[in-house]
Amino acid sequence: MDSLQLIKTFSEVAARGSFSRAATRLRISKPTVSKHVAELEKRFDVRLFNRSTRAVSLTDAGQVLLERSAPLIEMAALTRAELQGHASRPRGRLRVTAPYGLERTAFPDILGEYMRSHPEVHISLRVTNGAVDLVEDACDIALRLGRLRNDNLIVRRLARVDWVLCATPQYWARRGMPAQPEDMRTHEVLSFMSHAGSALLPFEVDGRACEVPVTSRMECNEPSALVGIALGGLGAVAVPAVLARPHLERGALVPVLRDFMPRDIWFHAAYAQRRHNSAALRRSAGVS
Repeated sequence: MDSLQLIKTFSEVAARGSFSRAATRLRISKPTVSKHVAELEKRFDVRLFNRSTRAVSLTDAGQVLLERSAPLIEMAALTRAELQGHASRPRGRLRVTAPYGLERTAFPDILGEYMRSHPEVHISLRVTNGAVDLVEDACDIALRLGRLRNDNLIVRRLARVDWVLCATPQYWARRGMPAQPEDMRTHEVLSFMSHAGSALLPFEVDGRACEVPVTSRMECNEPSALVGIALGGLGAVAVPAVLARPHLERGALVPVLRDFMPRDIWFHAAYAQRRHNSAALRRSAGVS
């Protein structure tokens, strides 16, 4: 039996002056109350109560235990109330990791609205494109872009992300514009999200997702940096459309294979546990 529960039972008997009244208060049987007190007396090797057929009173040892245990019981009650508060309403610290480039999306507005709606939540935001172990790095939620492959994570889709494959007009004039995804095998690509040393471009053909292996001229885990290199005519790049939009609108970059762009690239919220999540995490990830 948990020591705190035994002490709580002891305290109720002391407060009520009766094993029966303590049992009623705790909603347990009178024999259970007697068993708890007996177990506590056995552990401490002292008698805690003077018992008669008409009354129950504390021994000197019982009085000492009552005085010493009162702050412990109060602290336990306060801790329980605070933890229940974390579960019932958003509060406390929410540790979030997110990729670079989100400042160019609606993410800052969404984050700001969340903070206004939940003023008791403190956000710790870590911006990185590297892999983050949610458990080892003590992170509550990871915001990630792309096709996630980690089966150990619980993933919720937040928003679909439009994808674009583009390069400068000069590059396409020099190397030729592709007509099919497979044509990209002969092109120089500035690759984002390479896998196991092989650069892959995401496409959708006949409604099915596919990836085409390509020759990577440069690899980087920061897509906006690849856009800057692409503007120099050094290769084609596939990135979220929002990152290339200003350059597409002024004609500095030209999109290709638009009918084959993937429609299953999502902005995800990923977290490690499904049960007993805090209210702050449930609200941020849309978890019920």
